[in-house]
Amino acid sequence: MSIIILLVIAALIFAGGFLAAFFWATDDGQFDDTATPAIRILNDDTVEKSKS
Repeated sequence: MSIIILLVIAALIFAGGFLAAFFWATDDGQFDDTATPAIRILNDDTVEKSKS
């Protein structure tokens, strides 16, 4: 029975770490630009070399 309590505490600490990382990422501006990733595929990033 004591192992279940230990696992529950470990799971809560693990989930709290992910929750803290999520809040840190949102405060840091990680998810600010939601429009650009949707149209990124439409931009042509390749540079064509001219034939000499």
